[in-house]
Amino acid sequence: MKQQQAENIKTIIASALLALLAIVVLNGFIIINPGQAGVISVLGKARSGALLEGIHFKPPLISKVDVYDVTVQKFEVPAQSATRDLQNLSASFAINFRLDPTEVVTIRRTQGTLQNIVAKIIAPQTQESFKIAAARRTAEESITKRNELKQDFDEALGERLLKYGILVLDTSVIDLNFSRDFAQAVEDKQIAEQRAQRAVYVAREAEQDAQAEINRAKGKAEAQRLLAETLKSQGGRLVLQKEAIEAWREGGAQMPRVLVTSGGSNSSVPFLFNIGDVAQDEASAE
Repeated sequence: MKQQQAENIKTIIASALLALLAIVVLNGFIIINPGQAGVISVLGKARSGALLEGIHFKPPLISKVDVYDVTVQKFEVPAQSATRDLQNLSASFAINFRLDPTEVVTIRRTQGTLQNIVAKIIAPQTQESFKIAAARRTAEESITKRNELKQDFDEALGERLLKYGILVLDTSVIDLNFSRDFAQAVEDKQIAEQRAQRAVYVAREAEQDAQAEINRAKGKAEAQRLLAETLKSQGGRLVLQKEAIEAWREGGAQMPRVLVTSGGSNSSVPFLFNIGDVAQDEASAE
């Protein structure tokens, strides 16, 4: 009986030792997957050196491993500022970032969780970076030079977050708004500019029409001058009127009349007669 009890005790002790060994084995290793980084703490104190992807040993029962996601994260952060001409400007940014795997120990010691990183680091630094970028230009320039505004913001934010082990990959301006008064002023200015451009167009069109009328008047005057000189140079020759020629060609019943001038160039007296009458007089004379 005593021998059997001793064997049972040995079996229980062996089983306990095996269970303890299994716990030690299972608790003494940690696997870090791709896209992760770990920080090991022994008795509450973080050890130096980040645990990168792979399998790692850790002291069982007295250690803990905090695992951080080091893949790309995205958060939307609002920001407000004043422009150089003291106009209120508000924006919303989408920040794409990731944690530097080699800096997760410092992040664990100073910030803790990812939520703390966003609330205590990324959000206030986004606000400060936006103030720096907006203060360099007026409200109107913030609209017309939006790419430059974003570039200044990216540079300021990247430099500030890099000190905390946060790598900024990209930013996007989701929304950019001004005060209601400024927005109304911009709209009024655009309307005034459009009206001014329309007025300039109308004035140019009127000027072109006036110039065309002047050119037509000059053309008519020049034509009349040339006609007068031609008539004057003809002296006493017969000048057929255009209407008479056209009527004659159309076969009218009445023969065309011609204009005759007699006398010298200074005392000529014009008169009209029918060509048919002249032809009859010539026939009678023969």
